[in-house]
Amino acid sequence: MAKSEFLIEAQARGFVFQCTDAAALDEALLAGTIAGYIGFDPTADSLHVGSLTQIMLLRLLQKHGHKAIVLVGGGTGQVGDPSFREEARQLLNDQRIAANLAGISRVFTPFLRFGEGPADAMIVNNADWLDKLGYIQLLREIGPHFSINRMLAFDSVKSRLDREQGLTFLEFNYSILQSYDFRELNRRFGVNLQMGGSDQWGNIVSGVDLVRRTDAKQVFGLTTPLLTTSSGVKMGKTAAGAVWLTAEHLSSYEYWQFWRNTEDADVGRFLKLFTDLPLGEIARLEALEGAGVNQAKIVLATEATALAHGRAAAEEAAETARRTFTEGAAAEGLPSIELPAAELAAGIPAFALFVRAKLAASNGEARRLIRGGGARLNDVVVADEAQMISGDAVLKLSAGKKQHVLVRPN
Repeated sequence: MAKSEFLIEAQARGFVFQCTDAAALDEALLAGTIAGYIGFDPTADSLHVGSLTQIMLLRLLQKHGHKAIVLVGGGTGQVGDPSFREEARQLLNDQRIAANLAGISRVFTPFLRFGEGPADAMIVNNADWLDKLGYIQLLREIGPHFSINRMLAFDSVKSRLDREQGLTFLEFNYSILQSYDFRELNRRFGVNLQMGGSDQWGNIVSGVDLVRRTDAKQVFGLTTPLLTTSSGVKMGKTAAGAVWLTAEHLSSYEYWQFWRNTEDADVGRFLKLFTDLPLGEIARLEALEGAGVNQAKIVLATEATALAHGRAAAEEAAETARRTFTEGAAAEGLPSIELPAAELAAGIPAFALFVRAKLAASNGEARRLIRGGGARLNDVVVADEAQMISGDAVLKLSAGKKQHVLVRPN
């Protein structure tokens, strides 16, 4: 039974899946301030909802007076994490990595408090030490502490090999570099806790073991459960694409709408993970039935959006949704696209327009949406998938009752 405030709340909210030594970690948390980190590789210039569990875990660590460290992978991003991937990641050039690092670094600002204080968060780039490593130096210093047999047994590696898909030597080294990161962070900043998703368990345990073997120190690893919806869909993506955490990639309204569309069975779980609401209030919302579930979803959407985009943007998104759904208004706060006025005046097939508005991922999906009666133009059902849609004013496209886009002539 946990006694430290951080572990008590982390367990109650559903963040904890595995821990290398929960009792010893609990004692360390009770003894004083600890520093914990999570790594994020720059595979894109933003992060999506799939990374939000980890960000919220860092937020929770900081809430309870501990130091949260964001490790951005300027070094490991040059290799690519092979964990549970079907094929190797595309290697990024230095310019792309630099741009992505700048982008993802901005993601954390709304969620964490940065500064120079003992419990203020900090961002560290592992390129600061990995780029300076000599190959022979690394082999001699670190190589003897890693067993190939053990590394091959990692689920993340084994699943790739079991599918008879290649695993390059470059990717195979990722676990070693991640372990080296943990030791370096421990030496530089006193970091004694690494956290991550359950797919990182093997890498995290390797880092714990490396610090013990080389520095005779006890450090800890903690993982979160793999997060999927009740229907088995992995968090972070929709038919229209990734659910990004930055407004440059996804508007606050679309972000709000993603959470509003949460499956009924997931509302309580997501309120615990992705909002700061007290557990008692969440229990009340989770117990709602019938139409009350929709109210809980609105609370979830508004609170989650307030964290990522600010309270004002969240309340504006909620009001836009209310006007759109209850009053049928073509609210100005809806996401919009611009199309050349001449092209729109000439007419665009309905199925093609719904794809361009990102209300469908493909022509086939758009055709099925229209055939099923789920597509509307200015709140009127679109009956013919080949119907030419034209106009010289703003058009409102709808997919189902909850997804709307304004098409503006430019």
